[in-house]
Amino acid sequence: MGEKVLMKGNEAIAEAAIKAGCRHYFGYPITPQTEVAAYMSKRMPKIGGTFLQAESEVAAINMVIGVSSTGKRVMTSSSSPGVSLKSEGISYLAGCDLPALVVNVQRGGPGLGGIQPSQSDYFQATKGGSHGDYHNIVLAPASVQEMASLTQKGFELADKYRMVSMILADGTLGQMMEPVEIEEVSANQVEKPWALTGTGMKREHNIVNSLYLKPDLLEIKNFERFEKYKVVEENEVMYEEYMVEDADICVVAFGISARVAKNAVNMARAQGIKAGLIRPITLWPFPKKPLFNAAQHCKAFISVEMNMGQMIQDVELAIRCTRPVYLCNRTGGMIPSPDQVLEKIVEVNDGGAK
Repeated sequence: MGEKVLMKGNEAIAEAAIKAGCRHYFGYPITPQTEVAAYMSKRMPKIGGTFLQAESEVAAINMVIGVSSTGKRVMTSSSSPGVSLKSEGISYLAGCDLPALVVNVQRGGPGLGGIQPSQSDYFQATKGGSHGDYHNIVLAPASVQEMASLTQKGFELADKYRMVSMILADGTLGQMMEPVEIEEVSANQVEKPWALTGTGMKREHNIVNSLYLKPDLLEIKNFERFEKYKVVEENEVMYEEYMVEDADICVVAFGISARVAKNAVNMARAQGIKAGLIRPITLWPFPKKPLFNAAQHCKAFISVEMNMGQMIQDVELAIRCTRPVYLCNRTGGMIPSPDQVLEKIVEVNDGGAK
């Protein structure tokens, strides 16, 4: 094992990206993710990389498109309103089949909302987030260690499938400090024969483009892209199960909410209630199979979220609505407490939940 260092979540993302071979960062400051940009501004010039604070979020994501088209690892980061501004560019990345890492350290909304942590961008991240038929790979860390490891995993998956990988974190994880070990990732990335690297008169010209004026050609591209998405769904689902084997009540939560929910599950078990937890790590692709399997013996599900109830729809779809699914939530920047989740578990177990 290597040496662990006490780091803030946002800084862990930045250092992990650097150790994954990322040498290009474009962004714009916004609370609560500004430390990602601040860290990059210090480190990138020292290692021959590029840090550029763009004039806007729109400019930043278009710079990402440019660098990605050359085959280099590149990233941007923002928080909820800023990601909305980047959404057109993210759709262009999808339409061009370009890999990139986009980090969203969520804050409360809608609008400017507040600067406190939230999970209210779940729909935006998992349902595309902009115009057109496409998906992003969405990774939800629940610790500072995962802020780092999933950042590196995000680059790997983005390159492997020529897709955008998104880290969907929240302000709590971005600001909290925990011991973290960040590995150096091999610089030998996947071959990118599609990249715009100059031909040297040795190959055909590459074209990176998202415009298809002939509808039949665009249809073919979309069908091909969704065949790729099927492969991602089959091979890249990540999740954690905790005490699910004999559970009567299955709690589903991601990110910081999952840490709260795990404490509540332990408290419920101490009271003799058979509760368990499924924590999606990939929000897309969503872990449908483990949820469906849990529905074979669980009598009810509880979705714990820091929003008005967004992931709950995917839980219902995964279990084919064969069991009731209840919402336990806080919003506006508030975090559920273990006692609140425990209270919901007890209500559901006693049959009095709404």
